[in-house]
Amino acid sequence: MSEILNELFKRYPCLDACREDIVKAYALFVGCYDNGGKILCCGNGGSAADCDHFVGELMKGFLKKRPLSDAEKAAFDDDFIADSLQKGLPAISLCAHPALMTAFENDAVPTLVFAQQVYAYAKECDVLLCFSTSGNSENVVYAAKAAKAAKIKVVSITGAKESKLSELSDICIRLPETETFKIQELTLPVYHCLAAMLEEKYFQM
Repeated sequence: MSEILNELFKRYPCLDACREDIVKAYALFVGCYDNGGKILCCGNGGSAADCDHFVGELMKGFLKKRPLSDAEKAAFDDDFIADSLQKGLPAISLCAHPALMTAFENDAVPTLVFAQQVYAYAKECDVLLCFSTSGNSENVVYAAKAAKAAKIKVVSITGAKESKLSELSDICIRLPETETFKIQELTLPVYHCLAAMLEEKYFQM
């Protein structure tokens, strides 16, 4: 973990100010996975793309190969499937369900589209990861409130300013920028670092 973190801060020195919160977020994700939980992600626009991207790094090989063990392969009667599947860390992008999202937005309250999914999905030990450059995106804030009602933890990645999400979240990684595109430029290396650290912990091959 330390080598991955050190590489992050070497490449992006400004992120050293977020070191403590990044480490805390990692520890919370480890607690989630150690106890059979999953990570739920939400955000809008570029942040929605970050949700999909982060989930992709968790659900399949990122920097390492994640082959099934011999015991796991034995459950299949097809060597092609057994040799091709990879181990994953359970994660769901709440932005990736267009039929559900548009149905809820049309039939109910659009700003609660993520909150609806959080409340339906959330189980003990899950974590909600919120991406919002402002930290005040209404539908993401409502998702965080739904997570609190469901008694799951909330991690947020935002810009430098205090926000509704910084108040609601158990951990808020406040990136040291205030312009949207600059915040987005720092968001990717942070969640890549988190994905790499999680992969290193759970997949040794």
